[in-house]
Formats: sequence, structure tokens, C-alpha cells
Amino acid sequence: MTDARSDAVAGARLDRLWERGCAFLGTRTAIMGGAMSWVSERHLVSAISNAGGFGVLACGSMPPDLLAAEIAATRALTAKPFGVNLINMHPDLDRLIDVCRELAVSHVVIAGGFPSGATIKRIKDGGARAMAFAPTLVSGRRMVKIGIDALVIEGTEAGGHIGPVSTTVLAQEILPDLREVPVFVAGGIGRGEAILSYLEQGAAGVQIGTRFVCATESIAHQRFKQVFIKASARDAQASVQIDPRFPVIPVRALANAGSKRFMELQREVIARVDRGETTRDAGILEIEHFWAGALRRAVIDGDVESGSLMAGQSVGLVTREQPVAEIIGDLIVQAEAALAARCARIDAEEPPVIGQSAAGQSAILGAA
Repeated sequence: MTDARSDAVAGARLDRLWERGCAFLGTRTAIMGGAMSWVSERHLVSAISNAGGFGVLACGSMPPDLLAAEIAATRALTAKPFGVNLINMHPDLDRLIDVCRELAVSHVVIAGGFPSGATIKRIKDGGARAMAFAPTLVSGRRMVKIGIDALVIEGTEAGGHIGPVSTTVLAQEILPDLREVPVFVAGGIGRGEAILSYLEQGAAGVQIGTRFVCATESIAHQRFKQVFIKASARDAQASVQIDPRFPVIPVRALANAGSKRFMELQREVIARVDRGETTRDAGILEIEHFWAGALRRAVIDGDVESGSLMAGQSVGLVTREQPVAEIIGDLIVQAEAALAARCARIDAEEPPVIGQSAAGQSAILGAA
């Protein structure tokens, strides 16, 4: 098989692998942008959608009127589909869903907990497709039963608030057994070969966040971007809870002076409570409030010392600032190159992979 033929077969195979995800999102590729507070705003979201991916606005703590303005501003920058990520615990969740309905948002992603049946119904009654995060197979099945249209499974390698299980284990647990709705895989994905692997396991597509932080179109401060570019995977660490009496929601971020100070604060608060100088409830509140505004300080103001540098472990794969279209293009080239190499190996009659015949590999590639 010629190189050109291998490339053509690889491209066609990749298109088939993420066909379900593309159809669900209405996009050329099944690459979703992770909703990152202060980063996933109109400029980055529209750039991802314009490049053939699926941008997702991070609503975060926005009030309804601000979300409406951000949706309208994004739509002014792209005619392509994009979604909105809403936090399940937001006090104005119903009104935010109504805003999405009024502005004809096509996809609403619920994060931060298990969405109620009423929430899913409200989204779907408004004409949007409802998506949510499933931390386990059981929770995913429950969401499907109450009407969710698609799921995202996100491993502990991701940035920001994280669960305890790795992406690879979640994929093995959920993808083979949950086929009723499209499932998108997230957490630690930074190259096309990884995308290909999850697609071949049954994923409809992927969600990528950290890889887009240093996009040219990202409004993140240059100091914030430079920290990402210089960081390695091991620098993206999960926050540590010192005492179970004082719960800390795990967050993965780059270690800095702020994260060291957070550990010191926990020890100080615990000591004051143990001495009877303050109550446990007051101590928990003080710990929770430590990071208030810290992400904005880092992303927008460039305070990379005391601000929160939320990043996934794939940060080690971020080596320079690039346009979004180039990032997505690189991911596609990497995935297709892996497939093309497989085509070439089979065509050259090299020994097949253990446990699988050459004919079987050809059939998988669609090249038989």
C-alpha cells in the first residue's frame, strides 16, 4: 500500500471512529473543549468551534444576564455549534437553563454533581441536548435512565476539580458496557494517539482542556501561559486534605507558593479548633474561602505565585503557544499517522500483533 493510500485509509477510518460523536455535536471532529473558568470564554470557545471542534463556555458563577451576554458574544464570533457548561449547584440553575433556551443553545453540559431528572427535562424541553459527567458506570446508567443524551467520563489526570479514578480505568469500566448514549473521554489527553486509543475502545469523542490553555486565542495572561509551557506532568498536583474533619475537595493545579500556603493554613486552622479558639464550622469555611478569586487572579491578572494554577497532568505536553486550529490539526495528524503506520505494517506483512491475525487487523482498519 502506498503512503498516500495508507493516509487515505487512515483518514477514512478516523472519520468512522468518531462519526457518532461528530453527529451528536454537529462538528467536523469529535473534540470538545473542556469548560475552564476564566479561560473558556468567547474567544477560545469560538476558536475551537471554528477549527472544527466543539467549544464549551464555562458559566461558573456567572449570573443569568452575564451568561446571556457571553453566549451572544460567542455567537458573534462563530456560526458553528458550541455548548454551555452549567454548575449543578448554582443557585440560579433554572434561570441559567432558561437563558440557554432563549438563546437556542444546542448543548448544555451539567457539571458539579448528579443532575436531577427535572434539570435534564428542563434542558431537553428547551430544545437542547443534555450532557453530564459520570464518575462511575452505575451513575452513568442512572443518568441514562432519567434521560441524559450523552456523558463525559473524566479521570483524575484532569485539571481543576477531580475524582479519584484514572481516565484509563474509567474507560475500561464504562466504555464496553455503556453504549446507549455517546460517551466522551476526558483527563490527561494531549496527543492524537491517545484520542485514537479511546475511540477504538468505543468512545464517541474526547474532551480536552489543558492543551488549549496556551492557545493563541486564549485570553489567559502571558505569565499564566508561560508557567504551563515550562511545567512538567508531575508539577500538576492534587490538593491534599490534612484532616478528615476538615474536608477539602480535590483540585489538580500546578504547585506554587499559594498551594504551600494552603497546606499551612489547614494546619493553623486545625490547631485553633483543637485549642478551642474557633469552631469547626468556622474553620471549614475559612479553608473553603482560601482559594476564592484565586483562579481569576492567576488567569486574568497573572498572579502565578499566590493564584490557583489549575492544570491537568497533560500540561507536560504543552510546549508552546499555538493557534487553536494548529493544535487540533496536530492532534488529527498524530491520530492518522498512528493508523497509517498500522496500515503500512500490515501491508508489508510484518508479524501481526500478538493475539490478532493480520487479516483481523486489516478488518479493523477497514482496509481488508
